[in-house]
Amino acid sequence: MNLTDALLGEHAIINELLDHVRGTVLKSDDIRNIQGAVAAMERIVVSHARAEEDLLFPRLEPHLGQMGPLAMMRFEHNAIDDLLEAARRETGIDALKSVIGRFLDLAHDHFHKEEAVLFPMARKCLDEATLIGLGDEWAARRKVTVGAQGC
Repeated sequence: MNLTDALLGEHAIINELLDHVRGTVLKSDDIRNIQGAVAAMERIVVSHARAEEDLLFPRLEPHLGQMGPLAMMRFEHNAIDDLLEAARRETGIDALKSVIGRFLDLAHDHFHKEEAVLFPMARKCLDEATLIGLGDEWAARRKVTVGAQGC
């Protein structure tokens, strides 16, 4: 499986989780309920970012350099991490909802940039064999079996 296809598949799942968290934040004033929803989502969001940083970014750097799109992606990954950390520390419901709202907006915009800019650049700069090899590495990390016909 091509790495960009795998990452897009993760985006679909993460977007569902983002929508769930947004709904939880809007409907609930139970801080533990909101923190639980965020904690579940945080694990996959952080894992997704690490997969991009470990697998895709190093292969794109020779083509794109460390600045430009890759610098922006790393900056936003760090900002997402910071907002998630702030959410873990927050004890007030209104402040927690505010932090999570900023996180949700940033994550949504970030995924859009990846889908509209970064992944097409990856498909243009990296050959299919490289993307498939990276997809195999992604599958090993995720402990899934990917055959010739996909997952």
